[in-house]
Amino acid sequence: MLTLRIETILRELVAVSTPITGSYLATLNRVTSRTIREDIKTLDLSLVSNGAYIDSIMGQGYKLRITDEQLFRNYLKRVSGDESTVEKGIPKLPEERVTYLIKRFLLSERYIKLDDLADEMYVSKSTIQNDLVQVKNKLSLYDIRLEARPNYGLKVNADELKLRFCMAEYIFERREGKAKQLFGSHFSLLSQSELDSLLEIIVSQINFHRITVSDIAINNLVIHMAIAYKRIKDGYHINLYKTDLDEIVEQKEYQVASEIVRKVEEQFQVEFPQEETAYIALHLLGTKILLQMNATNKIIKEVVEEDISKIVGKMLDKIESKLNLGVCEDKELIIALSLHLKPAVNRYKYGMNVRNPMLEDIKKNYPLAFEAGVIAGAMINEHLGIEVDENEIGYLALHLGAAIERRKSKIGPKKCLIVCASGLGTAQLIYYKLKNQFGEGLELVGTTEYYKLRQYNLLDIDFIVSSIPIQEQLPVPVIVVNAILGDSDIRKIEEFIVHTNHKFNAFFQEELMFLTKSFESQEETLEFLYTTLLEKGLVDQTFLDAIYEREKVAPTSFGNLVAIPHPITPNSDKTFLAVCTLAKPIMWNDKPVQFICLLSVKKNSQEDLQGMYDLLGEIIHDSSIVEKLIKVKTYEAFMKVLSKEKA
Repeated sequence: MLTLRIETILRELVAVSTPITGSYLATLNRVTSRTIREDIKTLDLSLVSNGAYIDSIMGQGYKLRITDEQLFRNYLKRVSGDESTVEKGIPKLPEERVTYLIKRFLLSERYIKLDDLADEMYVSKSTIQNDLVQVKNKLSLYDIRLEARPNYGLKVNADELKLRFCMAEYIFERREGKAKQLFGSHFSLLSQSELDSLLEIIVSQINFHRITVSDIAINNLVIHMAIAYKRIKDGYHINLYKTDLDEIVEQKEYQVASEIVRKVEEQFQVEFPQEETAYIALHLLGTKILLQMNATNKIIKEVVEEDISKIVGKMLDKIESKLNLGVCEDKELIIALSLHLKPAVNRYKYGMNVRNPMLEDIKKNYPLAFEAGVIAGAMINEHLGIEVDENEIGYLALHLGAAIERRKSKIGPKKCLIVCASGLGTAQLIYYKLKNQFGEGLELVGTTEYYKLRQYNLLDIDFIVSSIPIQEQLPVPVIVVNAILGDSDIRKIEEFIVHTNHKFNAFFQEELMFLTKSFESQEETLEFLYTTLLEKGLVDQTFLDAIYEREKVAPTSFGNLVAIPHPITPNSDKTFLAVCTLAKPIMWNDKPVQFICLLSVKKNSQEDLQGMYDLLGEIIHDSSIVEKLIKVKTYEAFMKVLSKEKA
């Protein structure tokens, strides 16, 4: 059995190809290096008989070595399943204790004393009291509060519907597309075979009625059915307003829900009131999708209301104006967002929560798409008056990320124009040298003399190779080379082609780099950066408020000790990055952070910032880069790490 902390260490080792130091793992898990050494020993003992081991490399750290690929893959499947969940043991980390406490309160019919909880978890009463601050905050997101009664303890007080949504979030693990209950002495609802029976009933009815829903949606429906069954047996029922009930009963989904409920009543010997059937119908209304991505416009119009299409159009216009991604005309994206938004509106209308099991991976691997999702969520709020949470933003980001990748795949080779003053012979020599060197990786649109340059539409060209210096400002970059191309000239051109937009030197400026600072909190760090930028005239007095407004939508801590705070809307006169690394990590919402990269994009920017976003994405994703960057003490050393890693 692996603890959550050891699972975290294993995930980090699997994710990178370079060694990871004990100090980095200690920082990530908020424990001492000595504790990490003990965890590494425990993990290594578990791995040696499962196709892998941990190599301790002097002066570099720990590296995972795989000796049997298949054996190790099977081990990972077991570890990522139900067998290793920490709930079987005693929670150790603060996050584990908070989750444990929430489960205890959600499933308890009685008041629970803090002394009893302290005894259960082998911690002090004061530790439990500290954890309760987080517990209350998390429960308040569902409008659930803890009711205290002297000499009795604490008990949840909540609307039944909100209570069930919260139970769905905390009582079940959603891994590998199958609902798995987190068993333990306090957390048992149904047996796995009963959960499988529910799944079979739901899938058969959905197939019979030809409703198409995603695997995640079916999984969620199984979970909500299991909770409904348990709550009904315990004597608790959903109450819906009559107007809501009447509206739901008229939907086709209500008939499907009725069939599902009838089968469940037969098999489980329980009676569902009409409101409970409507509750199941709500989940179908909130998950219905259409899979034909090549559907005709006529089909789309039948499925998607005009007001949804308008919101999607405004959403993409706003994303384009802020991020300049070039995806607003992507028909596949327009269809995907429209079809996603229709059931999403049903979820919002009835206050249903939707959990996104891929959220952390989306934030870490597709930060630009997630940012586009934040903008899309703001437009939904503006037009429908609905607050969109991180989980939903994550789903929007998936569609947007796919469009970004599609655009990348369609972009052909770079287009280059050759300018030469030495005559056609030299120009042709450069032309054929480049053609021979780069082949299909470079499209050579032609050669010209300098005085004829104005005849070309330079907006269709990515860069110019010129054998003479060009003083005037042109809308495309100019690479000056010798008339007889040498190796250094080839390298300059190659650098441009391979690392298009990879001009991170222009974004990381020495005067905006603050290394190994000793700030104690997110607030202190942001206040320092804001004050410094204000003094330099780079931002105005609304900047800090705009940063916090963005943090409210979704924290900008992306994992791997990295946070990329930025204003909710571009509001500076130039694009820049300000970097701050910390001597010790701070908590940024619920994640430890030691590398802060404050990003500000120019108002109404038409810059192509894809290269900068790609670079930030690579930093977020690669813990070995982060580990090196938080150790350096000078700008030169920082840039050396970046240039070496990105070479």
